[in-house]
Amino acid sequence: MAASEATAALKTFFQSSSFAVAGASSDTSKFGHKVFAWYLAHSLPVTPLNPSTPSITALSEAHPTVPSPSAIPDPTHTSLSIITPPKVTRKVLEEAASVGVPAVWLQPGSFDEEGMRFARERFGTVIGGQGGRGGEGWCVLVDGEGGLRGAGKL
Repeated sequence: MAASEATAALKTFFQSSSFAVAGASSDTSKFGHKVFAWYLAHSLPVTPLNPSTPSITALSEAHPTVPSPSAIPDPTHTSLSIITPPKVTRKVLEEAASVGVPAVWLQPGSFDEEGMRFARERFGTVIGGQGGRGGEGWCVLVDGEGGLRGAGKL
């Protein structure tokens, strides 16, 4: 992703009125927890997606989960961060596309080539792959604040 393309994608992603994290977890050692907590720490309206539990705990509070993208309250105005294994990611992407999610951020380790290709074909804004400030690729934990600044939210 070229620098200008990345800047535009980050700005668009963070201009959404709400956010969701697929793979959100109460387990503080998992990136699904860290990414969800990042959104909370930045006072962003975020919905955790986890089909295995009715709520997760983050920043000492319980947060009700939704099981899938189709259960997101306003999917057409929600940007989605994905932290799931590649095979799960593909299913999440398919459902997110079907309900009109406009932007996705495929966190490092959440996608394979097929998943990235599918995302780029179906979504107007896709962040993921090589690049970013960290050595693992585009990650909200490392690159998110720059995106918030670009969208005028920080």
